[in-house]
Amino acid sequence: MPELPEVEVVRAGLEPAVTGATITSVDVLDARSLKRHNVASGIFVDVLEGRQIVAAVRRGKFLWFPLDNGTALVTHLGMSGQMLLRLPGTDDRLTRIRIGIESPDHGELLVNFVDQRIFGGMAVDSLLPTPDGFPGGFSGAVVGPAVVPSQVAHIARDPLDPAFDDNRFFSLLGRKTTGVKRALLDQTLISGIGNIYADEALWAAKIHYEQAASSLSKRRAALLLTEVRAVLQKALAEGGTSFDAQYVNVNGASGYFAHSLNAYGRENKPCTRCGTAIRREKFMNRSSHFCPKCQRRR
Repeated sequence: MPELPEVEVVRAGLEPAVTGATITSVDVLDARSLKRHNVASGIFVDVLEGRQIVAAVRRGKFLWFPLDNGTALVTHLGMSGQMLLRLPGTDDRLTRIRIGIESPDHGELLVNFVDQRIFGGMAVDSLLPTPDGFPGGFSGAVVGPAVVPSQVAHIARDPLDPAFDDNRFFSLLGRKTTGVKRALLDQTLISGIGNIYADEALWAAKIHYEQAASSLSKRRAALLLTEVRAVLQKALAEGGTSFDAQYVNVNGASGYFAHSLNAYGRENKPCTRCGTAIRREKFMNRSSHFCPKCQRRR
């Protein structure tokens, strides 16, 4: 599943093309990609055509595009979703929704929402005030309004969000009796972190994934948050992590952070820090990768 770096790469790629653009056409090729859309807000095609896109915003793994009528087009990539910028007349296999736009700087373009597994989707949603009064999510150089789509309101801010509250995170983490990795994957505590980057951050901080979150000292919790940010920033700089063709940027290119992984996907390979073989164990219907020497459970 695309995590924060992959979604941010997509957001940043779309931003210059869609900001200020007018939606000229909407073609729904597979209605299953509208499962998140509430029909009470109007027919998807009708409420989008003719609207102007104000910005491209992200919180965690969610993307949304505020519209000039005070609503937003919300997108979640799910397991295999892609948003591809194309020239008119260009089609992509497994395109589920095709949106035509007229960009003030780039002319006519298509935004193709491609999704192999159809776990992602699009929806037009209302915007709610943020409880803390800060912009709802990250939107590049644009300082957005203090609103967030109703479908995203329950999602915590992500660690790269300027409004992320470190002390609140430490306080909430200290109350978690679950393993620390399970806490990192809790999107109501901290968003944007999935299996890959949780393993990488825990490896960097030398913390076992099953270590009780509440047992971490303030110093170790701060170290973990520092490593989470460092891993996410490095992955972002390298275009995200691509293991197959399911994650690509808006131009269809793969990220190359997979070559920089120290734990995830490296079962039986030597730890780059101590040389011990990386171990993989079952975890929440997926896997955890860790170094049994560097990441001893306390």
